[in-house]
Amino acid sequence: MFSRPSNRLLEMTWEDGLFIHWPVEPDTIASTLPDGLSVATHDEDAWLGIVPFEMADIRPVGSPIGRSFPELNLRTYVDGPAGKGVYFFNLDAADRVGVQIARRLFSLPYYTAEMAIDRSENGIRFQSRRTEPSASPARFDATYRPTGDVFTASAGSLEAFLTENYRFYAHGTRLYTGTISHEPWPLQDAIVNIKSNTLFEAAGFTHSSGNPHVTYSKSIDVSAGRPKKV
Repeated sequence: MFSRPSNRLLEMTWEDGLFIHWPVEPDTIASTLPDGLSVATHDEDAWLGIVPFEMADIRPVGSPIGRSFPELNLRTYVDGPAGKGVYFFNLDAADRVGVQIARRLFSLPYYTAEMAIDRSENGIRFQSRRTEPSASPARFDATYRPTGDVFTASAGSLEAFLTENYRFYAHGTRLYTGTISHEPWPLQDAIVNIKSNTLFEAAGFTHSSGNPHVTYSKSIDVSAGRPKKV
């Protein structure tokens, strides 16, 4: 079993997660980061990732009742005062209450969106349309499915760099950091057909035309700690 953080605040399960990543020049990312953070690289590349999944049964520690909703984030990887972690450019979610709580507790850039997850023998179709009036419009529509056996990422591998991250940073009135805890990701190679994606443009990036690095994970249990000021 994974070791839960002593200051854990939330417990949840992440289901049908897809990691889609594109390599980018480190300078492209560096200019977007707040003071105190620097670009983390793997083989001299920075990475922009899109991660759609279902946030299932998210609940305060000790609560028997949870909420479930789809979520979609655009992220990169950084080095900060507490070590390597994830930096989110945006997180869209189909739950107005969840968005408000996440903004208040985690200082994360959550936005409301209309979303749908359709599971069939052809794969998982994830659709999102941002509805947050204060944010740039953004759409995402992709169908994906696993294609290989389950594996865990080897230490030092690109898969480990992109998925095995147990800390996040957020910038509200100042820089915050928080922790999550879970077993190593059970990953599978995957294929994805992206019908629509304007998340890059909404965040001020030019979309890469290259083929992305793609992995899938069926399900993982997660604990999240209370964030703190850096």
